[in-house]
Amino acid sequence: MKADPKKAALFRGGIEAIVRADHGDPFAILGMHQDGADAPVEVRAFFPGALRAWVIDSATGEPAAEMHRLHDDGFLAAVMPDRRQRFRYRLRVAFPLATLEFEDAYRFGQILGELDLHLIAEGNHLRAYERLGAHPREIDGVAGVAFAVWAPNARRVSVIGDFCEWDGRRLPMRKRVEAGVWEVFVPHAQAGDRYKFEIKGADGALLPLKADPYAFEAEMRPATASVVHGLPSFGWQDHSWMHDRARAQDREAAVSIYEVHLGSWARVPEEGDRFLTYDELAERLVPYVRDLGFTHIELLPITEHPFDGSWGYQPIGLYAPTRRHGGPEDFKRFVDACHREGLGVILDWVPGHFPTDQHGLGLFDGTHLYEHSDPRQGFHMDWNTLIYNFGRREVSNFLLGNALFWLEQYHLDGLRVDAVASMLYLDYSRKEGEWIPNQFGGRENLESIAFLKRVNELAFGRHDGATTIAEESTAWPGVSRPTYLGGLGFGYKWNMGWMHDTLTYMSKDPIHRRYHHHHLTFGLLYAFSENFVLPLSHDEVVHGKGSLINKMPGDAWQKFANLRAYYGFMWAHPGKKLLFMGGEFAQWREWNDAASLDWHLLDEPLHRGMRDLIRELNGLYRDEPALHQLDTDPAGFEWIEANDSDNSVLAFLRRGRDPERVFIVVCSFTPVPREGYRVGVPYAGRYVTRLNTDDARFGGSGVGPGEAVDTEEVSWHGRPYSLNLTLPPLGTVVLERKG
Repeated sequence: MKADPKKAALFRGGIEAIVRADHGDPFAILGMHQDGADAPVEVRAFFPGALRAWVIDSATGEPAAEMHRLHDDGFLAAVMPDRRQRFRYRLRVAFPLATLEFEDAYRFGQILGELDLHLIAEGNHLRAYERLGAHPREIDGVAGVAFAVWAPNARRVSVIGDFCEWDGRRLPMRKRVEAGVWEVFVPHAQAGDRYKFEIKGADGALLPLKADPYAFEAEMRPATASVVHGLPSFGWQDHSWMHDRARAQDREAAVSIYEVHLGSWARVPEEGDRFLTYDELAERLVPYVRDLGFTHIELLPITEHPFDGSWGYQPIGLYAPTRRHGGPEDFKRFVDACHREGLGVILDWVPGHFPTDQHGLGLFDGTHLYEHSDPRQGFHMDWNTLIYNFGRREVSNFLLGNALFWLEQYHLDGLRVDAVASMLYLDYSRKEGEWIPNQFGGRENLESIAFLKRVNELAFGRHDGATTIAEESTAWPGVSRPTYLGGLGFGYKWNMGWMHDTLTYMSKDPIHRRYHHHHLTFGLLYAFSENFVLPLSHDEVVHGKGSLINKMPGDAWQKFANLRAYYGFMWAHPGKKLLFMGGEFAQWREWNDAASLDWHLLDEPLHRGMRDLIRELNGLYRDEPALHQLDTDPAGFEWIEANDSDNSVLAFLRRGRDPERVFIVVCSFTPVPREGYRVGVPYAGRYVTRLNTDDARFGGSGVGPGEAVDTEEVSWHGRPYSLNLTLPPLGTVVLERKG
């Protein structure tokens, strides 16, 4: 039979395209083929640098045919006239330095099923991380790795890595046009192999090599390759915590959070100032936080990021815990250790933006795939980062699945969502003309709002006891209200206004505080409009703002007394608590992400006293329902004295579900003792001093009301009884009614 010249020309064109790494459907050319039921079987392969090659019958281990060179660059083929049926085969290839025998990636069929593709295309595959990325698996009895990546506008995609000498011509992938996903099963790849994707844009331009958006592990920076890992099972031992955690972080629980940057909490100076591993952090950080009485650890972003100075807020690998401290199993052991010690773990999660590093998501397939194409929507001018296109269903699905991934695969207890305000407003930090209104002409980012609501619905709906926390700095209504009531659905919101107002007050010289008195009281006007967390976070001790202790006025003793009094006010104030590392022992210097905390300061009594105060505050807050049970309910708080600006004194009452078990809190923010200060109380009886921040144990002067004070039948502050107190200089006193 005479050969069809058109078909032959087409085939030659296909060979040229394979050799140039420019074929969009390599499976149509490579692998085993048969033109018809009675036609001979043909096997084709492309191995640059190959000297000879054979097709090996897997059943016998014997050569079925030697392959012939059809192109000088290494395109080989073998037609087997005596073979009329497909069979399992391997390839034996002689290279200049060795002869290797292996399975052919192009003899395997499709990887993703129709349902997976359908869900990915409609943006509703919340476990897409189980299909996209790199997954060690076995197909047809052969071990290897299934690779898949979403790049719908690419002309060609290859997976490259340790398994193919980083040659983009070797493993071009199959495009599943139904969802714009490229896939290939690489038989000889395995866990631990490094890889990236080589992508050619629709215009034929070769893009910078891209890391896998779904990679579960990455190289240690400054290297940027992804690492094959998969989702192996893990022997969790936190069943008790997971069963009971809903009660540990709901609105009536005592929630006191220690915010940590793992890279600078402590290092190992004798070993080149290296980072602590996750296992070392489990041995050192976990018992430390537990000893101080915190209930949760909040981690600055540990999702993989290339630049240390971003503190993790410019992540590249949203599905990979940073390699700086170890691998995925190491991080799981850290979380497990926290849970076994009764500590929740909250991840600082960054869905609002991503960096422009070439190996990241920007222009991923040669187009604005993950980001908006218009810089008025897609570029953060403050941070020089790109903004996700939340209106694109596949992008939203990528992020939704990521939120659930951390809650499920790593048993995390909550997500603190970074920079929510920047996601809510189209004109965030933009001048007129630099932003595009929504479809109704408004400034609200409707697509982002819908995304945030969906994140919260999924987090609470699919993971019992998990929570979410918004870093939201505006007065957007209902941030922590359920979506069915018109809110955004977060569990909690950082109270940025309280933080700003109270730090402004505390920074004033006491002689001037009378003119700023209501910086301390204003927050109670809105304290119960949201489920608030009171944050003294990393943002307050960087960029020239100085440390907390250095914000305080006066000499060294007064600085410590001011900070102790402020902490007492904060822990007694309605709202959950958050303190950034180093604040617990009053580190003098501003936080430096490139160095350990100044642990040597604990050799000094005032710093030890501050740490001991934090321990006692946490213990009192945690043990007494009156101080936490109604944190988000106005029934748990009453002003006793809110207007004594002349003396810079505040007094208020806290209670829980038991209305008669009350705590009286009195704060004095001037450096003079006050004798005979009368405070009205609702019930007669003896009031016992539970805490005095001026106690000598904490480095104070020891001035205060004594161990206990009995009420007098003197009406004061509109109440039938009162206490005659001695107030400490720059101190907060907490008293409990004992009947």
